[in-house]
Amino acid sequence: MTQIKGNKIIVDGKETQIYSGSIHYFRIHPDQWEDRLLKLKACGFNTVETYIAWNMHEPRKGEFCFSGMCDVGRFLSLAQKVGLYAIVRPGPYICAEWDAGGFPAWLLSDGCAIRCSDERYLSHVRDLFSVLLPELKPHLLSCGGNIIAMQIENEYGSYGTDKQYLRFLKGLYEQFGMDCIYFTSDGDLDMMISGGSLPDVWKTVNFGSRTHNAFRVLGDFQTDMPKFCAEFWCGWFDAWGEKHHTRSTESVKEEVEALLAEDAGFNFYMFCGGTNFGFTAGANYDGKYTPDITSYDYCAPLTENGDYTPTYFMLRELLHEKRGIAPVPLPPAPVSQNVGSVRLTEFASLFENLEAVGERHVSPVARRMEEYGQTGGYILYRTRAEGKYEETQLSVRDVHDNAYVYADGERIAAFSRMGYGIFASLFDGASVTFCAFEGKKRIDVLVEALGRVNYGEIMPDLKGMSGVYLNRQLLMGYETWLLPMDNLQNIPFGGEQRLVLRS
Repeated sequence: MTQIKGNKIIVDGKETQIYSGSIHYFRIHPDQWEDRLLKLKACGFNTVETYIAWNMHEPRKGEFCFSGMCDVGRFLSLAQKVGLYAIVRPGPYICAEWDAGGFPAWLLSDGCAIRCSDERYLSHVRDLFSVLLPELKPHLLSCGGNIIAMQIENEYGSYGTDKQYLRFLKGLYEQFGMDCIYFTSDGDLDMMISGGSLPDVWKTVNFGSRTHNAFRVLGDFQTDMPKFCAEFWCGWFDAWGEKHHTRSTESVKEEVEALLAEDAGFNFYMFCGGTNFGFTAGANYDGKYTPDITSYDYCAPLTENGDYTPTYFMLRELLHEKRGIAPVPLPPAPVSQNVGSVRLTEFASLFENLEAVGERHVSPVARRMEEYGQTGGYILYRTRAEGKYEETQLSVRDVHDNAYVYADGERIAAFSRMGYGIFASLFDGASVTFCAFEGKKRIDVLVEALGRVNYGEIMPDLKGMSGVYLNRQLLMGYETWLLPMDNLQNIPFGGEQRLVLRS
């Protein structure tokens, strides 16, 4: 079993310092899980940490998945096999630069207040944990597994102050017999620790620099428990339009040495970042909308494809010296290959294959993607203007996130939530001129959903649009095609060669 005695962590009766690395099972192909875990162990770490992504496990209300990339049980078993303890952070909110911070699309359209004691929200969380926690329980150290600690919520003090909600989550852990250490983690500001912690729960801090100052702040709240950095940010994530974030090995080394001098445990965020497959990347909003890219490399010690970096070897030396352990042979680095030219010889028109890839709905006004339970991808709104119209302005309101507008099949405009920086020249402004006509005009608006905001007060971030306007007139009557792009098997590809990609 695991417990805290004074400022020490006790694991199976032995005083143990926790050196952990973050590896998210849902960002790495299952065939590569063991390789990444072996490399974590070989670096000198003794623990792996992972979030649980709610929207991966319950994409539709009441329909749960724990297989394939969602087989968190297998991931934990592999970690135990290679000799690693595990820290699990079930959320239900995880941030993680992950779509909607892990909240499923159907939850966002429920209308309930999130991350608080709203009873509708709590009922959904209760339903999730009644399935998830029994899946995790066999993997507790006390049950013969390797989970030594579980987090309550995630950086809650950066969002709210509802202690009743935090106690509710703790109560669910206790109700399902999750016999391990519980902890909260927050930024190293007084207000964050004040808002996100509970008096009887181990408090940890998250930071990427100024180690001694962070623990000084934590010391004002907690002096008789272990020092632990639940997220040491060794790098950062990348958003569209930005340069790739990097961090020098020397900069990381300086802070790790400070952590060791504090006799503190830590969790490296990330050890191996992996990939935001499909439409799973999140986004941020701080005055402007900034969606994250597919890569989640994070400038981690192990690259996105599992290769070693100078930071890896620096950490390996420090941790082996600190722990007094002998190094083991390293697993092989990935081998790159040149696949030559790839000829894209077939194509298919989206508009000619709506029935093959989409699901049609009818509504008097435009509805958001989440109202139909759609997780990601595209959504096509089709409406018509009929009668006699003078030249006027066409606008598409509340676009989340990119909208491509067609009149009788001809593209006439493109609107975006990202009208800044390199995107400013790629999209139109607030409206475009719509020529005079008499009769009927079909207007199609194809909306591309980028990542849902995963941090801050802008959540929930619903995708789609609110309507098409000619001047101030709202066009009514929509055929809406849901296009999640998760099954393309029914598309009759054909046509001529259009593009050649070279490696």
